[in-house]
Amino acid sequence: MDIYKQALRPFLFSFLKTDPEFLHHQTMRFLAWLDRSPPDPLARRIRDYLAHTYGFEDARLRQTVWGIPFANPFGLAAGFDKDGTAAGVWSHLGFGFVELGTVTWHPQPGNPPPRMFRLTSDLAAINRMGFNNRGAQALAAQLQQRWQDASSPIPVGINLGKSKVTPLEAAAADYERSYEVLQGWGDYFVVNVSSPNTPGLRSLQAGDRLAPILQALQAKNQTNKPLLVKISPDLTWQELADILELVEAYHIAGIVATNTTCDRAGLQTTTIAATGNPVAQETGGLSGAPLRSRSTAVIRWIWQQTQGKIPIIGVGGIFSADDAWEKITAGATLLQGYTGLVYEGPTMVGRILQGLGQKLDAGGFSHIGEAVGSATQFPQTKSH
Repeated sequence: MDIYKQALRPFLFSFLKTDPEFLHHQTMRFLAWLDRSPPDPLARRIRDYLAHTYGFEDARLRQTVWGIPFANPFGLAAGFDKDGTAAGVWSHLGFGFVELGTVTWHPQPGNPPPRMFRLTSDLAAINRMGFNNRGAQALAAQLQQRWQDASSPIPVGINLGKSKVTPLEAAAADYERSYEVLQGWGDYFVVNVSSPNTPGLRSLQAGDRLAPILQALQAKNQTNKPLLVKISPDLTWQELADILELVEAYHIAGIVATNTTCDRAGLQTTTIAATGNPVAQETGGLSGAPLRSRSTAVIRWIWQQTQGKIPIIGVGGIFSADDAWEKITAGATLLQGYTGLVYEGPTMVGRILQGLGQKLDAGGFSHIGEAVGSATQFPQTKSH
């Protein structure tokens, strides 16, 4: 029996009726305690138990992407550990990598609560957090303290956003300042221009606004860290094509597909939120199962358009090995989860990794890299 899904999740979701953000904060406080260095004896025992219980090893799932070794392709998406307070714990839960942030140059509280909502009938969530974080300098200090005597056991990505107080026309300098102080602490960096919860941010996906940001970051990229762009699932194919042109022009290393969506089509949840509105009508980004098909379609399209030459991190609606396999065979080299972890619990990662091994067996693949894009056909080139 899955204790989390059968007992703990119903208690947390139904009986306590607790604000989802409060539960998230309590979870992060516990994980931050586990991550203290040096840990006290109890924390060490718990960490060892987590690694023994949730760890999963399969050499066929190992990959080297951007020159970075990944023990497995499943990572924690940005938004869960914004300030890196549990950066050293995620490997104990089986994750192959972690993406911290979103972090902004200026510390900011984010949008007023309530700002996180569950849609249990849809296995989904809506958030309008608004990049609440302690700022880039605080994250750099946190990671310096955490890794001063060691190094991260798994690759660390850092997701960069624009400060709310920074005008759109000054966005490039804002991203640049965050990157400067954090460059030494991330294995790769993601330019987040696709969250729906910072006014005007998604307009930075337009070519004339995105180009200066990418140019500024690459000019400061003296250590040649992989730079990625996180895109919205709500873009048109032409808008995606415009972004791919910039990706090529500025030698961007990869794409994170996708962020949350503003689409509310087909939702079933009828719960009324504390705001008095139906939860499904709350503003913010929708994540979870309803995003699965669209994010996979975007991954497939990017894989086709780039002939599989640009690594894609697939995120959106991954709850099971079937969901993960769908994205990998569509063209995702790496994967990330967030909302699935909330609904499925900490055993989700191991189940997905074990299931991917079974998928490799069933498909006759000897390595996960062989499966990437295997269900996606490249468009035929017209002869002249």
